[in-house]
Amino acid sequence: MAKKSTRDRMSNEINAGSMADIAFLLLIFFLVTTTIAEDKGITVKLPPWSEEEPDPTKLKKRNVFSVLVNAQDQLLVRGDPAPVEQLRERAKIFISNPYNAEDMAERPTKAIISLKNDRGTSYEAYLRVYNELKAAYRELWDELSQRKYGIPYSEEMPFAYKKEIRSEIPFVLSEAEPTAFGEE
Repeated sequence: MAKKSTRDRMSNEINAGSMADIAFLLLIFFLVTTTIAEDKGITVKLPPWSEEEPDPTKLKKRNVFSVLVNAQDQLLVRGDPAPVEQLRERAKIFISNPYNAEDMAERPTKAIISLKNDRGTSYEAYLRVYNELKAAYRELWDELSQRKYGIPYSEEMPFAYKKEIRSEIPFVLSEAEPTAFGEE
């Protein structure tokens, strides 16, 4: 029988028995140490849940600023077609009612912005409309802050000032359930 050399006894295989364990441990390590960025979205404070039926109070039509956005991203503001660019100014005039018009809000504390979308409304159009309405309130808060305290409305101003300004001009935005394509 021929003698086997050390070269013949060495195999060219790598023992991969523990490779799966190492890969699994690395996977767990990266899952635990990786942070996932969250989308922030729109911060809206929702009313608390209630089992009671809502109070069917009648709103005066003059106090409601209705904004409808259809599936083609077109606006209907208080029954009239309007471009998004005019929305902020029209909302400010409606809320503050500087000329005491009969078809505008009685006072800022009674003003209600009603926003209704079609299910086909694009998210971009919804955000543009929402941002314009929010900007109208921010500008009104800033104007009131400048008049009362001589400082711009900001996050750094005292909490008591912000609370008083928001009590005089509360942010009231009512979002209705979206309608199906083309309804209403």
